[in-house]
Amino acid sequence: MPILWLFLVVLAIAGAGFVLGRARVLRSAGGESRALHSLPGYYGANVAIKAAVPALALMLLWLLVQPHYIGSAVSGMLGEGALSEGSSRALVMAEVRRAASGLDNAVASGAMDESFARSARADISDITQRLKDAGQIVTSQITQPVLRAAQHYRILHAGGVRMMAGAVLSLSLAGLFWGLQGSRAEFRARNVVEGALRALLIAAASIAILTTIGIVLSLVFNTIEFFRLYPASDFFFGTRWAPSFSGRGGSSELGVLPLLWGTFYISVVALLVSVPIGLFAAIYLSEYATRRVRAVAKPLLEVLAGIPTIVYGLFALLTVGPLLVQVFGKEGLGWMPAGTAVMTAGLVMGIMLIPFVSSLSDDIINAVPQSMRDGSYGLGATRSETIRQVVLPAALPGIVGAILLATSRAIGETMIVVMGAGAAARLSLNPFDAMTTVTAKIVSQLTGDADFASPEALVAFALGMTLFILTLGLNVFALYIVRKYREQYE
Repeated sequence: MPILWLFLVVLAIAGAGFVLGRARVLRSAGGESRALHSLPGYYGANVAIKAAVPALALMLLWLLVQPHYIGSAVSGMLGEGALSEGSSRALVMAEVRRAASGLDNAVASGAMDESFARSARADISDITQRLKDAGQIVTSQITQPVLRAAQHYRILHAGGVRMMAGAVLSLSLAGLFWGLQGSRAEFRARNVVEGALRALLIAAASIAILTTIGIVLSLVFNTIEFFRLYPASDFFFGTRWAPSFSGRGGSSELGVLPLLWGTFYISVVALLVSVPIGLFAAIYLSEYATRRVRAVAKPLLEVLAGIPTIVYGLFALLTVGPLLVQVFGKEGLGWMPAGTAVMTAGLVMGIMLIPFVSSLSDDIINAVPQSMRDGSYGLGATRSETIRQVVLPAALPGIVGAILLATSRAIGETMIVVMGAGAAARLSLNPFDAMTTVTAKIVSQLTGDADFASPEALVAFALGMTLFILTLGLNVFALYIVRKYREQYE
């Protein structure tokens, strides 16, 4: 049974339990709801929760555990002869899973019958060609051990799904009857339902933490797999980025320093544009502008935040780049050979970041108590002196947070970099040279027909882990600055 159908069946059982539980308790009370401890809906909800929650929890747990169990069982079938040179057991298991998925697609589409897919005497070249037609295999030829492991993987997976469906439906029906047994007038159904809702709220609050943990673990495990295939010293200290996509990374040079330099350089140019303009705009809107001007100017400024980044990329490619070439190119100063450069991407990205700095800084400056301004005016300070010596120091923690948000946005930007800065990974101080960033290369490494089990694809996770550590360090530093000045001015 497909997972979606099983989920809908469990929901249908829970819905039926709600109706039956509510009707049963009313019948036991002679139709008089005032004789019940709780409202009738609580009794129905009690039955629905007991019919749905344990069954869905079992289904979720089964879906999480089954792949690991099947993977370990199938991995034991692969002897050392199944591992080709330069590969690991995890990479071979990735090919096994792709082969199993291809067999499923071929059987579902009618290109292959089930008996042929399970046949131990099936011709490997024929199966390989059919799997390539299904778009599942990227290697040139699967081997006999991989094919046998894929067939066993399908058998175990299909059997596991059938067992899961039976266990989930049985548990759902058992929960239904358990809930119906509690549909009595003296049963405290409201307490049970409210406790279940409290647990649901706690689970919802935990989603962000669990999601963060899951992202970090996925990066860590794939990064470890990458460093098993490629030396960590060459990755962190290499000054050349040249993936070859031939073999298993034997001739690739995957040094991260040019990408980090491009990310840092473009982000600095963007912040040099966005921070002064955004901060001055926030000071004007909060301290100098009239209500009528503020009511018009601030929404217009925030429109910049709603423009898609692909539009900014086109703006950089078609407008800003050619304009800079006219000024700094061969016809001008002769510094800029092409429109794609660090300066192009940095200027456009800085324009995009202006509302992040201005809007947040404006709200933070407005949150400074008016009594601080009045005290400064009472001591004879001018408006500019009050802003410079009272308002801005008091708002500094929030302004640092706004700049941090803009910095994180700049580091994670992709489309503007791809269309405005080019794709050249180089170490250069010239802002009119084409460069690229970590995020742009993550996209390029995970697109195309490259084998996902190769270092050229796994390097994307190492790049993501490196970027995550850098941004985490930036957050910790900003938090230190915020706490230091907050203690001083609060």
